[in-house]
Amino acid sequence: MLHGYKNKLMPKEPLVSIIINCFNGEKYLRHAIDSVISQTYKNWEIIFWDNQSNDKSAEIFKDYKDDRLKYYRAPSHIEILYKARNCALKKANGEFIAFLDVDDWWLPEKLEKQIPLFDDQEVGVVYGNVWIFFEKKNKKKIYKKGNLPTGRILNELLNDYVIGSQTYVIRKKSLESLEHCFNDGFHIIGDFDINIRLSTKWKIDCIQLPVAFVRRHDKNVSLLNREKEIYELKVWFEQMKNNQLISSQNNFNNVFLMSCYLETMQSIINKGFAKSFSMVAKYPFCFNKVKLILALLLPNLILRKIKNY
Repeated sequence: MLHGYKNKLMPKEPLVSIIINCFNGEKYLRHAIDSVISQTYKNWEIIFWDNQSNDKSAEIFKDYKDDRLKYYRAPSHIEILYKARNCALKKANGEFIAFLDVDDWWLPEKLEKQIPLFDDQEVGVVYGNVWIFFEKKNKKKIYKKGNLPTGRILNELLNDYVIGSQTYVIRKKSLESLEHCFNDGFHIIGDFDINIRLSTKWKIDCIQLPVAFVRRHDKNVSLLNREKEIYELKVWFEQMKNNQLISSQNNFNNVFLMSCYLETMQSIINKGFAKSFSMVAKYPFCFNKVKLILALLLPNLILRKIKNY
């Protein structure tokens, strides 16, 4: 662990504000912070938003003697993640904003590789590929093989949303171009929502190689809240029907189909063959339907072990 950094010189690089929202994150927190301190790009600040943690998270964070680490404690616990993110955003001073969950970590050259891509003034977001680390198996796999999309990619993202929350950096000016930042009503899909809206106005660029690790474990918020994710996707789809630019895209309906796919898979896992057969039958024929049919035929015990779909 590195201590004692004093930012006495005026660096040439623009400031990056890194927001870490934390609620009882003591298990992995030090790993996340160390991955930021190890960045080869040095002009950053951590905005640590402590959402009323009652473990040792605050103690761990305050143990770092580094002027770039800034601690804020929420006056009361905020249940919805993206409402808490909006609170943390108000403390950010950087020209660019990045996000890191306490259970994920960055590769050392992440910011050094990403920030130069903002030299194109039309670029509002820069993301990257990511390693998925399966904690129980102590194994990793790359998230996406092949080239990730760049440029004006609204339609592509509606078909296959590939921007990992731990990888993207946002130009603060692009955030200010939106009617609102994160949707306070979303707990799971807030990153999806904001990057879709940003892609209507800005170019998206990326580093094709992994820039971070996302940790898969038993307490991942997204995996524990599939029903909420399904509900939020359906709410988002209904809301965006009123957005002509988004709803006119060829792949807009794919968002609704994805919510139906997740709902059907959840039904197969929780309710079994008989109560899910009709849902599978109604699903349009595509590759996801093949996956649903295979899931329908698998023994439930095996299906539950591979439910990270």
